[in-house]
Amino acid sequence: MRQMRHVRPTDAAELAGSTGLGAWAAFAVISFVVGGRGTPLSVDENLLSWSVGHRPDVAVAVARGLTSTGTGVVPYVLVVLAGIVVGRTARQRTVAAALGVACLALGQAVRYGVMELVARPRPPQQDWATYASGWAFPSGHTTTSALTAGLLILAVAVRAPRGRTALCLVAGCWGALVGLTRVYLGVHWFTDVLGGWLFAAGWLGMWLCAAARWLPGHVVAGLRTRPGGPADDSVPGEPPGDPRESDSA
Repeated sequence: MRQMRHVRPTDAAELAGSTGLGAWAAFAVISFVVGGRGTPLSVDENLLSWSVGHRPDVAVAVARGLTSTGTGVVPYVLVVLAGIVVGRTARQRTVAAALGVACLALGQAVRYGVMELVARPRPPQQDWATYASGWAFPSGHTTTSALTAGLLILAVAVRAPRGRTALCLVAGCWGALVGLTRVYLGVHWFTDVLGGWLFAAGWLGMWLCAAARWLPGHVVAGLRTRPGGPADDSVPGEPPGDPRESDSA
């Protein structure tokens, strides 16, 4: 009989926590650097200059369309979809969607607080190719799309038996491209976008670490799968659940 491979919650918590801690450390360094400078870094100036010089109308239109998906209702719809995908029962789907929405909403709120604290000015307004408001660091569109992409990738990795690599790649590319459009459209420096990616990685790492440590064991077990096989809803050391459980439980 083929044995099922289990990932212990403590191992998952340690991995997520270590990844998040590293991202937070890098984010703190960048925050200190950009917050203490009155002028942009050379990489910021160079990438903004390149963007301003390479803006055909079609590319700008595509960038505006793509950047619009990184804010507003679209990320929340995608996060709810991720929750629906990752759950096996109605109860699990509701819990997963609620946790995803809370992760995204609270992450946006904390990001806004950091933005006000750092108070970094945006690039010169004459270089903008779209509307923007507020301070620059870290980029809000970047943070939101990266958090959403991370949650989508997690859902796909847990549930999709086939084609998961392609789906994860699509989600990851979308999250990355939304951030890059902010530089291309001239409303953010590149280090604002980099800060948004690091913030998202740190925030997701913290949430995944907390979930792996403190969610009830039967919830964590219900979100595990075997590679290439059906989900395993049992907890090691406990008898398996009733296979006749209704999807509406």
